[in-house]
Amino acid sequence: MNKDTIKGNWKELRGKVKEQWGKLTDDQLDEIAGRRDQLAGEIQQAYGITRDEADKQVKEFEETTRN
Repeated sequence: MNKDTIKGNWKELRGKVKEQWGKLTDDQLDEIAGRRDQLAGEIQQAYGITRDEADKQVKEFEETTRN
């Protein structure tokens, strides 16, 4: 799944993102709007992890939600 797929399916995936990363607020999710890079950055800040770890979590999320 690439960033366009995340963006294209954002309405569908938003709820799953909220379940996976519950610390993200609705305002943050609105701002992310399906942008993979933005999602990783918000996860990094909310959870106090490295950017590499945030990218890894997003990649794993993409793999588990792939149709």
